[in-house]
Amino acid sequence: MGFGRWFGDTLRRPTRGVRRWITTLVVIAVVGASGGAVVLTSPMLVADLGPAQPQALEPPSVPQPMLGPLPLDAPLPTTDGLAEALDADADAIPGRLTGLVIDPATGTTLWERTPERALVPGSTGKLLTAAAALLTLNPTDTLVTRVVTGSDPGTVVLVGGGDPTLTALPEGRDGVYPDAPRLEDLATEVRATAKGRITRVLVDTGRYRGPTVADGWEAADIPGGFVAPIEPLMLDGGRTDPAVADSSRVRDPAAAAGRALAEELGVDPDKVEEGTAAPDAERLGAVSSAPVAELVEHLMRSSDNVLAEVLAREVALARNGAPTFTGAAEQILAALAQAGFDPSGAVLVDGSGLSTEDQVPARLLGSLLAAVAAPAQGARDTDFLRPIITGLPVAGGDGTLDDRFGSDARSASGRGVVRAKTGTLTGVSSLAGVVIDTDGRLLVFALMSNGASPATVRPRLDAMAAELSRCGCR
Repeated sequence: MGFGRWFGDTLRRPTRGVRRWITTLVVIAVVGASGGAVVLTSPMLVADLGPAQPQALEPPSVPQPMLGPLPLDAPLPTTDGLAEALDADADAIPGRLTGLVIDPATGTTLWERTPERALVPGSTGKLLTAAAALLTLNPTDTLVTRVVTGSDPGTVVLVGGGDPTLTALPEGRDGVYPDAPRLEDLATEVRATAKGRITRVLVDTGRYRGPTVADGWEAADIPGGFVAPIEPLMLDGGRTDPAVADSSRVRDPAAAAGRALAEELGVDPDKVEEGTAAPDAERLGAVSSAPVAELVEHLMRSSDNVLAEVLAREVALARNGAPTFTGAAEQILAALAQAGFDPSGAVLVDGSGLSTEDQVPARLLGSLLAAVAAPAQGARDTDFLRPIITGLPVAGGDGTLDDRFGSDARSASGRGVVRAKTGTLTGVSSLAGVVIDTDGRLLVFALMSNGASPATVRPRLDAMAAELSRCGCR
């Protein structure tokens, strides 16, 4: 797929100012039209992005804060070399396997195993949501929670704007989300702005519609801390403990947020009810999330299901679709198709990959990552998609890979040089990301398995990714 056509009828191309902002905000993953690439193991900017002399790279024994520039002329692995390195491991993985390895600098597929086969992706499905969000939304956009006047004297309306990162924690205590707005700040602004005594709080959840739980989610997912019912208003992603990422979730996140605001305002929380804000209601206060680009980075690193579902709904709204699970799934695939990707074979039920009814081909995951990791190409740059790469967990270092690629595991050579999105459900294991081989070549891979225990499959997928890091494969 040529990048000229890739942007031929895209939904949105960032302006020059926005593109400059996103390039400096996040870590640059690849630079130079001639094929030079830089991949970092944590969100830090490299001091020197100049060309390096070609040389074999020794994988770090422990994850490093950053990796230096890669050779401009690193040799390309051969298909035979990769087949020799990967085929035996692929054959040994039980269940159904699909996967491929791509050179993002040339777009060449170097290894594949039924890449057109659609399987349940688990959380690697978040790659589709993240890409659609960055293709659709401005990276500097934020999600805003407002309080406005109600129609009755003394009544205020808490209006959900889709931000699940609004935190109940006070100043000085941080929750799980980056730069989260605080409920106490919102309450302080409301008290200072309101005219007269506040006696009642209503909550407006009209931004989203339809069921709050998707088909294919399990009943245990909410108390188990994997997800909350999806509403446009919640505190700390609906967590009962805002400081613990895998805390159990409340079943009424919008109402819980309303009760918490009522307590901040000195109002009886038991009187909180649903309501609707008038279009011309006076705004009494507002707080905003971190920018979309930062939310995407956090989404990649932590695999936060609630944040993925909210961004999916925001994509639907921005594209004039229905802000429902179905509408969000349709608009994610439509945004990708409009950008030139081929979503054929993909079936989405949600935006997080938590549903067991999602189906995604490895080919689609690979093509997305190849576009994200492609070298800079002037006017056709895809640098606004870079938060997908910079947010990927680092093998043995952070996020959902912090406890994988152990120093005594067969996959140890991948520590610090594999960055990948994970995906795990019952009988589902997937891993998709980027890796630097021993010659300094940046490669993209996508591996998915269905039908076998993750306890068996995940170490083997890790080993395959690590094999790419230690193999010139020529």
